[in-house]
Amino acid sequence: MEYKKKHLLIYAHYYVPDIASTGQLLRELAEGMLGQFEITVLCVVPSYLGTIEEKYKTKKYYEEKINGVKVLRIRVPEFNKKNKFSRAINILAYFFGAMYATFKIEKVDVVFSISQPPILGGLLGVWGKWIKRAKFIYNIQDFNPEQIMAINYTQNKPLLKLMMFADKFSCQQSSLIITVGRDLIETIHKRFQNTKIPKTVMINNWIDETEIYPLDVNHPKVLSFKQQYGLEKKFIFMYSGNLGLYYDLENLFKIIRKFKPGTKTTDGREVAFVFVGAGSLLDTLQIYKQKYHMENVVFIPYQKKSVLNYSLNAGDVHWCINAKGIKGVSCPSKYYGISATAKSVLAVLEKETEIRCIIEQTKSGLCSDPGDYKAVEQNIRWFIEHAHTDKLAEMGKNGRNYLFNNLTRNISIQKYKKEILNLCEQNL
Repeated sequence: MEYKKKHLLIYAHYYVPDIASTGQLLRELAEGMLGQFEITVLCVVPSYLGTIEEKYKTKKYYEEKINGVKVLRIRVPEFNKKNKFSRAINILAYFFGAMYATFKIEKVDVVFSISQPPILGGLLGVWGKWIKRAKFIYNIQDFNPEQIMAINYTQNKPLLKLMMFADKFSCQQSSLIITVGRDLIETIHKRFQNTKIPKTVMINNWIDETEIYPLDVNHPKVLSFKQQYGLEKKFIFMYSGNLGLYYDLENLFKIIRKFKPGTKTTDGREVAFVFVGAGSLLDTLQIYKQKYHMENVVFIPYQKKSVLNYSLNAGDVHWCINAKGIKGVSCPSKYYGISATAKSVLAVLEKETEIRCIIEQTKSGLCSDPGDYKAVEQNIRWFIEHAHTDKLAEMGKNGRNYLFNNLTRNISIQKYKKEILNLCEQNL
């Protein structure tokens, strides 16, 4: 008797070719489970940076197939990341478009939804569960409204209370919650203390170690990347990712400012602070750089995935940062790319958070608390003073070894397969 695959519907918001980290993870997850499931992804047309190609502006929905995965894309309006209103319109267009598009999809056994966009991602999963009479897995990458509260994005108490009610409702409606860190598990318990706690498991995010891996410092494409941005023979502190509100970057720039242009390592290399990416704070940081003549700070646009391995390998030390209050709320996935390239980490993370625990356990970098700017400055100086030693390479090797044994794409996807198949077998 031929085995009939279960149908898995994924509400993804962003999906490849968009460069959002969750979109990349969900692509690898979906493609990694095709042997066991038929998979449909509901997402927006490519638009992570706010603009949309002309070919996606003529219809309301677009059907594609990417490496065996069915993709149903929803047209949304363009937006400006710095404009809250235009961003809200964009997100709501996805939300309501996805609700309607759910009716277009054939029978579904399991609905899988991530916590993006905040609150609405969980509610889409509940909607899919009801409409398709399916089981619902809620994949929480970030907790909201806790994340919004941590950075004081709004102090509207009735709105925050409503958001908390809505997301707790999504959790209660789920058949299973999968989250990405030990401290995030604790947040579930805090939300539901003295009441029934929804079934929750932790599965780390990952990196595909066949795509992101260490390269020699003299690799032609690494050298070419450095030359393109005037970084030859420099010692590079690199931040790669979203330049948004959750990383306390404005205050960290005040620390970086103390390291004047021309500062050199003990082996004679000029120090450069390189920021690869974009986000709501990019303009603010660029203005700060100009105001204080920080010529040793370099901004580089987001890199295509085909170039990412070379850009990550160009860094000597990589920042891994969260703002104060993000403990138990979010897990910086950029760490996985750092460790995959065997680079040392300059971490600004709260104690007992998932990634800080890994860094301290593996001795793959130096850690300090968010807000402890003196310690951040001391750690920068330590890397500058030890640039000529083997200690940085040893840190990077430690992180790479741990990743290879615990945090690869295959290891995490096998865990997802097991949990989803177990869920499918229940109540049969």
